[in-house]
Amino acid sequence: MEPLEFKFDTQLLIEGNDLSEDDIHDYITEHFKGDCLLVVGDETLIKIHFHTNEPWQVLEYGQSIGDIYDVVVENMQRQEQGLKG
Repeated sequence: MEPLEFKFDTQLLIEGNDLSEDDIHDYITEHFKGDCLLVVGDETLIKIHFHTNEPWQVLEYGQSIGDIYDVVVENMQRQEQGLKG
């Protein structure tokens, strides 16, 4: 089995004010390595889904623009091997 390029499935909600899907998407794309990025929501609540090797960077960014919760970080490499992720 080949190692995954980006092994952590990172998901979180960000609650805040004047949040912008486009601005958040662009910031993550420009500053973090990863793939499968989804940024959806409105100006008060955003859901992020991102595959990366540095999930803590995404969490720190999210906390810097709002209040993060429902955080999920799963190790997809372990899941692929039949282990708990």
